[in-house]
Amino acid sequence: MSEFFSNINSFLEAILFFDILFGYVDGVKLPFLVAWLISGGVYLTILTKFINLRAMKHSFDILRGRYDTEKDVGQISSLGALTTALSATVGLGNIAGVALAIGIGGPGATFWMIIAGFLGMSLKFTEVTLSIQYREFLKDGSIMGGAMEYLSKGLAQKGYAKFGKILSLIFAVLMIGGAIGGGNTFQVSQALSAVSQEIPFFAHYPIVFGIIIAILVGSVIIGDIKRIASTTEVLVPFMAIVYIGASIWILGYHFDKIDDAFSIIFHEAFSASAVYGGTLGAIIQGFQRAAFSNEAGIGSSPIAHAPAKTKYAIRQGLIALYEPFIDTVVICTMTALVIVITGVYAHDGAYMALIEAKQGAALTSVAYGTVIWWFPIILTASIFMFAFSTLISWSYYGERAWVYLFGSNSSIYIN
Repeated sequence: MSEFFSNINSFLEAILFFDILFGYVDGVKLPFLVAWLISGGVYLTILTKFINLRAMKHSFDILRGRYDTEKDVGQISSLGALTTALSATVGLGNIAGVALAIGIGGPGATFWMIIAGFLGMSLKFTEVTLSIQYREFLKDGSIMGGAMEYLSKGLAQKGYAKFGKILSLIFAVLMIGGAIGGGNTFQVSQALSAVSQEIPFFAHYPIVFGIIIAILVGSVIIGDIKRIASTTEVLVPFMAIVYIGASIWILGYHFDKIDDAFSIIFHEAFSASAVYGGTLGAIIQGFQRAAFSNEAGIGSSPIAHAPAKTKYAIRQGLIALYEPFIDTVVICTMTALVIVITGVYAHDGAYMALIEAKQGAALTSVAYGTVIWWFPIILTASIFMFAFSTLISWSYYGERAWVYLFGSNSSIYIN
């Protein structure tokens, strides 16, 4: 069975992540999927006349309920939809991914990560608006939305009904695979690894950890989207406050070095040394990690936004602008500043082994631990919370994809 899934992964990797540079640039690979997302972000940003910048204030007004009406239709609040989507994106990408991006691509990767975050805002706006526009209210009372719906219905309106249906079916199948793999198995594995460092008992009895987290996640998802949203409305702000608080503490401790850190980031964004693969290497690392972190253009978070109470599709799309902004522009940038200021990313430093082994979480732990000696405990708790929140949201994503393929009667929860 393991060999079967390994072959599937190799096949998909060969299609989606092949190097469009074809090895012409030494030490640098530009995966097709990353290039596609960059192109889409640039195109949609221009097409929407920089909606990612000019609509920030209006988006916040919508989020705080200024335009709520009695005619709004849906199951959960706009804030609940946003936090549900954020619970899936704020996680290991912010902790481990940023450290790896800087360790491999140099500090300049931070600049391109921020640019990718702003471009991702345009992607989020578009895909979430489409999700609301083409969502379907099912007989069981739940709402079906996301790429499955707007690919099939949207392309059908353009005269490509069969092509749209094929794409929607492929997306649903891959979404289930993503929910099982990256959205669940990977998260539990990473959480177990982190928690076992502080509580060795779980290293010897991992099944106990599995049972505990299964009970916790099950108590949330075996119910409905309202329970998921109400949980994430509390969990996501708490996670953000804890992690951002630790970051601000360290940045305050090294306040005199912040200017130098930004100077290094901007300088190496355009003139990264050859050891990091040059400027192109910094760009690729920045965009790759940003895509992994905020999932803009991936098609996952539109599923979370579909049940939002709203009268106009564009309003929820505008609220979704804040996802990449919070996830990448704010949280990832803070992590990056700590990594750069503490200098743990240096290739001639003591932590080169962590970079080579791609132990991003460990590298982040070391960086924060230089100031907060007990930070590994905070990091362990953060990883557990991030993994738990991701499990909740991705379970919902997988369930919606399953229902799309096999009908409401095939699902026993989240009705």
